[in-house]
Amino acid sequence: MTQAQQVKPFDYIIFGATGDLTMRKLLPAFYYRLSAGQVPHNARIIGTARSPLERSVYQDRARDALKRFVQPHDFHEDLVEQFLNMIHYVSLDGSKAESNWENLRSLLNESPQEQIRVFYFATAPNLYGAISENLHKEGLVTEESRVVLEKPIGIDLASADQINNEVGRFFKENNVFRIDHYLGKETVQDVIALRFANPALEAVWSAKYIQSVQITAAETVGVEGRAAYYDHSGALRDMVQNHLLQVLCLVAMEQPASLEADAVRDAKVKVLQSLRPMDETRLKNDTVRGQYTAGQSNGIAVPGYLQELGESSNTETYVALRAEIDNPRWNGVPFYIRTAKRLKQKVSEIVIRFKAPETSLFPQQPRSSLLVIRIQPDEGLSWSLETKNPLDDNFALQKATLDVNFSKAFDVRYPDAYERLLLDAVRGYPVLFIRRDEVEAAWRWVAPIMEAWANNEVPMTEYKAGSWGPKQAEEMLAARGDVWHEDME
Repeated sequence: MTQAQQVKPFDYIIFGATGDLTMRKLLPAFYYRLSAGQVPHNARIIGTARSPLERSVYQDRARDALKRFVQPHDFHEDLVEQFLNMIHYVSLDGSKAESNWENLRSLLNESPQEQIRVFYFATAPNLYGAISENLHKEGLVTEESRVVLEKPIGIDLASADQINNEVGRFFKENNVFRIDHYLGKETVQDVIALRFANPALEAVWSAKYIQSVQITAAETVGVEGRAAYYDHSGALRDMVQNHLLQVLCLVAMEQPASLEADAVRDAKVKVLQSLRPMDETRLKNDTVRGQYTAGQSNGIAVPGYLQELGESSNTETYVALRAEIDNPRWNGVPFYIRTAKRLKQKVSEIVIRFKAPETSLFPQQPRSSLLVIRIQPDEGLSWSLETKNPLDDNFALQKATLDVNFSKAFDVRYPDAYERLLLDAVRGYPVLFIRRDEVEAAWRWVAPIMEAWANNEVPMTEYKAGSWGPKQAEEMLAARGDVWHEDME
């Protein structure tokens, strides 16, 4: 097996370094890459935030984060100490020109000139422009400095344009890395390999053989104390506009000219631009939104969304959409997109439903074959096929499933998405990051949905916590002879 290479020495400057994302995802990701031998000993992680902390206090917080979010069998005291020695902290409000920039400058000046410099903005997106401007004014942006922008890039097309323009004044587009952690997931990347490294599969990857595609990202948890934040976003902005449309692009795109970043991203943009616009009829028939009410989650009574929020709200915790792609490969194939909080099961998956034969040699009509790509948990894939029932002499059919668990098959720990993406930014390898025109095309497609929902042109439905969602989502598929994966035979 080919092993990943160690990256060049870097200074990774994280704005928002005391936040949940840094503690839960970024620091553990760096630790695991250090453990894998990919992080050089002279790399540095420089946390910045407004909190007036000593370096030792921040290192203690980092240790606590590793104890919480690193698997116990991967927590090695000598390696932890080595990692903590890489961590520095500067008390700084990156959005304020009069903040403590001198300390950050002094720290960065300690590094050799060739040290790669990456700025990670784990802050509110409306601060990205101000932080970029201040970094530039302080002379901290070099010709090759990279900047990593956390999603969401704005709340709509106009705000996304504003953020991109503000950041673009100080960073060249090829040095802007818009992160979507779904693209860092190994099973999402594997869609490219499955399709284009297996001619037998790519040969049937079209409307001629495929009946429908389902992309689901279901969570059992609720808003978990983030109700106020979540209420300003909702499932459509939080999941569909970025993560799930990116997955759709990988499933639907034509083979890129190469695996170079722009070739792959060109192919994805063509898919986004080919999505059929949502007109008034389709908005009413092909979109469902909902909020969870009180119910049972994993056998425990849980409150509804409005109870957690403590007030009325027009924000959805459930989204189901039917998308169509207007091109020869996919003409007439529905792409069902679904995401929600407080569903029955935690699962992210892609379900390719192949068409059943129109005629049959057998006593019963063969059923559709299903290819299921499991993104999480239990990363892998399964393919259900019709086979002969060995106990029947009349060629009765029964389903058999070929199943691969990637972690077991390859005997490896599947890395968290951030592990790959953090170091790809150091490498200057942007293929798994989102280009500006992708962001804009995605916002452009969801804009009519957001507007219709904001104007209550599509009713807000309800579903019990612990269920699979509102009945209206089932009816949306039933109107076209389809069912959700959990209801398939």
